[in-house]
Amino acid sequence: MRVLVVNAGSSSLKLAVLDDGGLIAGAHTIQRWDGAGSGAPLSDFLDGCGPVDVVGHRVVHGGPDHTGPARVDAELTGYLESISHLAPLHNPRALAAIAAVGKLLPSVPAVACFDTTFHAALPAPARTYAVPRDWTRRWGLRRYGFHGLSHAYAVRRGAELAGRPVEELRIVSCHLGAGASLAAVQNGRSVDTTMGFTPLAGLVMNTRPGTLDPGLLLWLLQHAEVPIAELDDVLEHSSGLRGLSGTSGDLREVLVAREAGDADSALAFEVYLHRLAREAAAMTAAVSGLDLLVFTGGVGEHSWQVRGGLGEALGYLGVAVDDAANHRMTADGDITAPGAAVRTVVVTAREDLEIRRQVGELFGDERE
Repeated sequence: MRVLVVNAGSSSLKLAVLDDGGLIAGAHTIQRWDGAGSGAPLSDFLDGCGPVDVVGHRVVHGGPDHTGPARVDAELTGYLESISHLAPLHNPRALAAIAAVGKLLPSVPAVACFDTTFHAALPAPARTYAVPRDWTRRWGLRRYGFHGLSHAYAVRRGAELAGRPVEELRIVSCHLGAGASLAAVQNGRSVDTTMGFTPLAGLVMNTRPGTLDPGLLLWLLQHAEVPIAELDDVLEHSSGLRGLSGTSGDLREVLVAREAGDADSALAFEVYLHRLAREAAAMTAAVSGLDLLVFTGGVGEHSWQVRGGLGEALGYLGVAVDDAANHRMTADGDITAPGAAVRTVVVTAREDLEIRRQVGELFGDERE
């Protein structure tokens, strides 16, 4: 089964064709893609990639009604349009990609795979907010969690690298990139995560602040008279590492400025690590311990400073990172120090393989 995986990001469209063995038979990224304008780059790639049997789309938010992959049809797209307010930066772009690819490949079935799926079965205590129950029932308020496609692949691949069945392990999965979240995983299932009703919660990120005191936000609205539109824009685009350091928010820039002696960037990195360590410890409480720590995403794969810093902070749990291995590792590999009680591994992010797996499960053997 040849699967075309379509990943519509906030500013780009990533395309990959995976062959029967899950190997990449072709890949292309269309930069500065907003769903509008010329469709020539997309058309050119599809013309050159050869026939595909199924299209798998990454969709950030499945809402309360979709807890697993779903075939794309008019009913599904209508539903996703109705919940676009839950992920306004991402779902509209995914819908634009669904429409664009569907127009070019009208006879090829398509499947939507959701980042929220991995967390859909969070236990009630982990997913429930302590707000009036009438609010929860009326508006479907709950912790949804995100980065599920990345976490799902990372925990399986991490268990393989550790040489143990995923069902035997208590895992903290760290998806660290421009957006970042942790997942606590037991028996291969997500039992807690740091993001919530929206992707703003949890860790400090490139441009997002992570969890804030809601009273602080109310104070800004009521007493500082910050307009709602401005607050929304600042929380999405001007907070996190960017707001703290005055850089673009890219961790690499922060680290360069920190090494050059910039105090704001040094504090930004310390805040980032502090929140990461605190939230990682909280995830271990959700699974009553820790057997495997997994790093994935752009930062997780490439920042030895973050991996080393978190490893040191979690030393009391039995985490220890081998310094030499940590400095050289940028792909799948083990960075555990000799004698450590907890295994620590790096996993290359492969959302495309998780999408292919879910597409295969949905179709069974009919297209294999």
